Amino acid sequence: MIQTRHGSCHCGAVKFACDIDLAPAGQRSPQVRPGPWFASTLRCNCSFCGKTRMWKNHVPSEAFRLLEGAENLTHYRFGEGSIDHTFCKTCGVYAFVSASEPVMGGDFFCVNVACLDDVEPHELTAAPIRYEDGAHDDWANPPPITGYL
Repeated sequence: MIQTRHGSCHCGAVKFACDIDLAPAGQRSPQVRPGPWFASTLRCNCSFCGKTRMWKNHVPSEAFRLLEGAENLTHYRFGEGSIDHTFCKTCGVYAFVSASEPVMGGDFFCVNVACLDDVEPHELTAAPIRYEDGAHDDWANPPPITGYL
């Protein structure tokens, strides 16, 4: 079920809220946008996600609110530069990214579910996970080996 959740970086300088569905399959709300990106949490093996251990959940831009700390964010782009990776300047935590892709319905955020402050561990354990082979730009299929994600 879609719920408003709150998140932050480690030092608390950056705070956000998002409307997100972490429920297991069979208990999820109808998807707000079509496509597999909004149907579960995701783990990717691209060079960036692999190094940061990003565990993401896509939310449409209208479901994300930066509450505090815009001035405390620093930005990083690589490759084609289409994704705005944001970090807290003080503690370095990577809480979310933003991007816009027509195939995904336009503007969206990827929230690092590990940065959600009001989610219980059992909720994360039950959340569905989809694996992406970003290392080979094969977003529709899991990588050959998922054990290290």
